[in-house]
Amino acid sequence: MTSPAPAKSATPPASALHDAERERLDSAIRDLQAGSRTWASLTIAQRVTLLRAVRTSTAANIEDWAQTAAESKGLNAAHPLRGEEWLSGPYSVLGALDAYIDTLTKMAEGRGALDGIRLSRAPGGRVAVDAFPLTGSDRILLKGFTGQVWLEPGITPNTARRDAGLGQLSPGENGGVGLVLGAGNITSIPVLDVMYELLAHNRVALLKVNPTQDAMVPVFERALAPLVEPGLLRIVSGGPAVGAYLTGHDDLVHVHITGSAATFDAIVWGPSTGSGAQKAAAKRRRRENRPQLTKPITAELGGVSPIIVVPGEWSDADITFQAEHVATMRLQNCGHNCIAGQVVLMSADWPQKEQFRAALRRAYAAAPDRPIWYPNSDVRMSQAAGDYPDALQLADRLLVEIGADDDARALENTEYFAPVLGVEELPGLGQEFLDGAIAHANERLQGTLGANVIIDLATEKGLGSGFGRAIAALHYGSIAVNTWTAFGFITPTMTWARSPATRSRTSAAASAWCTTHCCSTVWSARWYEDRSVRSPGRWLRCVRALGP
Repeated sequence: MTSPAPAKSATPPASALHDAERERLDSAIRDLQAGSRTWASLTIAQRVTLLRAVRTSTAANIEDWAQTAAESKGLNAAHPLRGEEWLSGPYSVLGALDAYIDTLTKMAEGRGALDGIRLSRAPGGRVAVDAFPLTGSDRILLKGFTGQVWLEPGITPNTARRDAGLGQLSPGENGGVGLVLGAGNITSIPVLDVMYELLAHNRVALLKVNPTQDAMVPVFERALAPLVEPGLLRIVSGGPAVGAYLTGHDDLVHVHITGSAATFDAIVWGPSTGSGAQKAAAKRRRRENRPQLTKPITAELGGVSPIIVVPGEWSDADITFQAEHVATMRLQNCGHNCIAGQVVLMSADWPQKEQFRAALRRAYAAAPDRPIWYPNSDVRMSQAAGDYPDALQLADRLLVEIGADDDARALENTEYFAPVLGVEELPGLGQEFLDGAIAHANERLQGTLGANVIIDLATEKGLGSGFGRAIAALHYGSIAVNTWTAFGFITPTMTWARSPATRSRTSAAASAWCTTHCCSTVWSARWYEDRSVRSPGRWLRCVRALGP
């Protein structure tokens, strides 16, 4: 997700483009129209061969990919966190390609996408897909991690097995040409969005990269050359005028954006900045539910993600470890993540709360320094400092500890997309606290993309079936227990989406139109239609299976 910057002027109109720029974009779209026919003519077996070629070319460019990404974020050759760019960039794409190849190979052999995958039961009588681990290497390298996809109520096991595969169940259908407006923060996201368009919807893609990713364009073109050469992908760069021209282009049948709610709203309703007439027109269109964008759009817009710390009897080592774990949920990529944990919800009645608070302050302050690189982060940091002048300034990051007399609304409704972490206390212990924290997250925090729950095994066991019922009531698309929701993001056999139970909180542009045009799944290598609910780990501090 790409966070918004306070706009100083209206988005430049598409008419601001020069004729040569228009022709460059139109030529790319014509190439893709021909490419869409090529894709529709390929058998599933031929698509397997194509994806294997993509994997080979991606693997050949991983070092260039990771180094270019690290340098674009100000991480020099000696920086200890450069490894983040390997994991969140090319390694994520390679893992997804392996899973895509596995699924397509099954389908080419006449088997179902879920063949060999166990289906079980989830709370509320729902079907659960045991989606992780599925390979021997995952069982060894990530021992203790499990992941399930809980399908929506009413989906039967037979329906799940029949429908998994989405577009690849009808490979001859031509989905046309779609526009992907790429994320600016994580280098794997634009590629995964393109792949999902191609495989789930049979749509070839015009990828417009975010300006923060301009340096990645040559890398993407080399890594994805097997898609570029037959006209299945074109990659372009440019500013808001290019985006405005492309979103309104008649030959692009669909738009997908990973970005900010503000950008989404500007695309759907029109700019809310600039002249008074523009603001009034956008406001009127929203009020009348009459969007200026008439084609379908899907979006991943992020939000304010909770970290629910369920009180229990923790050792000193447990407290230190989980404090570091929480700090990592906020500080990975310097907090420039759609699912960075932003609000810690903890019990006011927990006897160890002060010990945990102190450990969290230490961990948050001691984490390695890194550049705050994302555009306009300084503005959002200043906004947070203005919202909470008593916040702790720990190096170049803020820790906001909400007191009894403090107003938490800014923290709960502003995705700072920067190193800003808040802590709130809620009453109760055990089930009372957990139920209250889940209701608070559902009702008070903006967005529904991901939620994190930390609970020790003894406390979870003591709650019995109440824990599962509570998790089922948590209205978020990805839920991580004793790990971070980034695990769901990076695991291709899970789904990545917002919760379908609360579509109206997906973005500020909530409406009946958005409900029918915003999909529930952004990607999954098994191409499910349904909700990703749980990616649970376990309390395995002793083997560091859930390291921060």
